[in-house]
Amino acid sequence: MSESTANTRKTSSEIYAEALQVIPGGVSRNTVFHKPHPYYASHAKGAYVTDIDGVRRVDFANNMASLIHGHAYDPIVEAVIAQLQRGTAFTMATEIEVAYAQLLTRRVASVDKIRFVNSGTEAVMAMMKAARAYTGKAKIAKAEGAYHGTYDFAEISQTSNPSNWGDPHAPNSVPLAHGTPPGVLSDMLIFPFNDIETTLAILDAHADDIAAVLIDPVPHRVGLSPASNEYIEALYAWTQKNGALLLFDEVVTFRVGYGGTQERYTVKPDLTAFGKIIGGGFPVGAFGGRADVMEVLNPHQSKLLFPHSGTFSANPITLTAGYVAMEHYHQEAVSRLNELSCVAMKQVEEAIQLAQVPVSITGAGSMFRVHLRPSPPVTYREAYQKPEVVQVIAKMLDYLFNEEKMMMINTCSVMLSTVMNQTEIDYLSEALLKAFRTFKPEIEAVQSKEV
Repeated sequence: MSESTANTRKTSSEIYAEALQVIPGGVSRNTVFHKPHPYYASHAKGAYVTDIDGVRRVDFANNMASLIHGHAYDPIVEAVIAQLQRGTAFTMATEIEVAYAQLLTRRVASVDKIRFVNSGTEAVMAMMKAARAYTGKAKIAKAEGAYHGTYDFAEISQTSNPSNWGDPHAPNSVPLAHGTPPGVLSDMLIFPFNDIETTLAILDAHADDIAAVLIDPVPHRVGLSPASNEYIEALYAWTQKNGALLLFDEVVTFRVGYGGTQERYTVKPDLTAFGKIIGGGFPVGAFGGRADVMEVLNPHQSKLLFPHSGTFSANPITLTAGYVAMEHYHQEAVSRLNELSCVAMKQVEEAIQLAQVPVSITGAGSMFRVHLRPSPPVTYREAYQKPEVVQVIAKMLDYLFNEEKMMMINTCSVMLSTVMNQTEIDYLSEALLKAFRTFKPEIEAVQSKEV
């Protein structure tokens, strides 16, 4: 972009008109798509983002849960600038890769060894491939509705709906993208989240062919309710008995505890995928776990089972930012943020009661989700939103964005950051109270259709 172009003030609508000429739909990620046009960020600091039109908003989305310390966090900025002056990427290893690997393996009890990649999608993809390489089996089992990125296999049944999801005791493997190869569908098994009996029956029917069971312990798309300890124990026992691996996707949920959500369970996964907050605001992914499983990636092996590389994997900018982010997301910071989230959830529940709307809330750690239903969903099929519900949520989020000057994730979810305090929480609960009251007739109308 030339200096003259950079100094020309354009509105979001003008920029979007140009974007439509060169980018499909005008955006490179659908999560920022809005009608009549997306909004373009100008700058941000802490818990606030200012768009190119000069509007300042409180950010409860934090770039889809990736900014644990909010925007332009000074210690990260300073460390990244110093590394930037030394170089951004090399065809050589860097010391920060080793230091950060040491930090994360100390922090997460289940991780003996770890590798860095460039996104959560890539981390899950590599973790699944490592499981197949280690076990020699092809099939992966995952929970219905769970989001695990855009890898062909991982995205199966991510958005299944009443027209195609099939029997709840034997859910269909439903493709997301048109043209998904049939072989992908046959190698992905789908089970209902938190249903031990049904899940084990599905796994037993394919026991000889399953390489791994993949689970997000607090799946956002399923409803943002934690998996029970009994459920995780049952999955782990099954994998141990049948020569399979238990895979955790902690790309989002790592923020829940100092060592991730997995520290809440009595058993540990064999492999874990990470992303989001471990990049300190930069693109990142990582996967790690048992040393013997991770050996499939070891180039010292005479027979390398899983050759793995990546031009920007473990780049020093990302790892420098991530290292500082995790140093500052210490046990005290985790506890404080989780306590603040508890306060926020309580205040939102009070707003629901004051507005007298059929709305519920679920969550864990520093993240929670608002549901336009009177009782919290416990399965994907309960959390599934019919088109008319999606429309009301979209209108509520547009109202909050434009009238109350705040941002949430488009599932009506909140992801907090350490730079927030009671001021932002009060702002959130008051804004939601106004939204509940404004849209109460529409919320009640869509609920009446559910009965």
